[in-house]
Amino acid sequence: MARRTSDTDSTGSSAAGKPRRRFGRRKPKDPNKPGRIAQFRQVLTMTRKHDPASVWWMALAFLVVLLGALLIGIWLDQVVYVTILGIPMALLAAIFVLSRRAEKAAFAQIEAQPGATGAVLGSLKRGWFYDQEPVAAEMGGKMRGMRDLHNAAMIFRAVGRPGVVLINEGPKGPAQRLALAEKRKVKRVAGDGVPVHVVRVGQGEGEVRLSRLLKTMKSYDKKISKEEAIAVQRRLKAIGNTKPPMPAGVDPRKARVDRRAMKGR
Repeated sequence: MARRTSDTDSTGSSAAGKPRRRFGRRKPKDPNKPGRIAQFRQVLTMTRKHDPASVWWMALAFLVVLLGALLIGIWLDQVVYVTILGIPMALLAAIFVLSRRAEKAAFAQIEAQPGATGAVLGSLKRGWFYDQEPVAAEMGGKMRGMRDLHNAAMIFRAVGRPGVVLINEGPKGPAQRLALAEKRKVKRVAGDGVPVHVVRVGQGEGEVRLSRLLKTMKSYDKKISKEEAIAVQRRLKAIGNTKPPMPAGVDPRKARVDRRAMKGR
């Protein structure tokens, strides 16, 4: 009986003499995607540019945690051991400070840009349904470019368990008129049992800073269930929205919050 021959020998080489790969091929590194160290440098550079004091706060956090570890080590008579454990904790404290400062810097970069509200809504978690483009807008005359959008009033909408939240930005008078008109429309479609909150984004009295917008939205009491929120969102989507008369080549949705910078990585 003839003996069956194998395509490979004991070393794993094929009959053709080519070595056989036993493991999956490593994915080539994307040259356009920076590594973690490069990302950290980018975040640090961006944060220092908008908040020069951030480096000193990071250093203070590092030293406070390290000093605390040193005191605990002296108390336990294990100075070297506890100090070694305290170094990574001190680094984590410094990174935490950087993440908070980077988040503020990221908001500061887009705060004055038209359509920044839609970018912030993109950071909402599950349970919220939102439109990153305005559901209503009033341009206030002939639009020629992105610079004229600073005079545009815009209304953004989000739906969650607290109900419907209408966020307005831009010139106060036109923005408030649009918000009231949108609120009447939402009430007519969603019904009286669904709360409608109107929030004005800005830095003046009675206005909410862009960096505190999400916190304000989440602070409202939950009045409807998740299923009811889904139904309200579907009804609002079904009636459609009047497309804002944006000038050619201008899209406020292109403003985006740097999520890596907000998370400090």
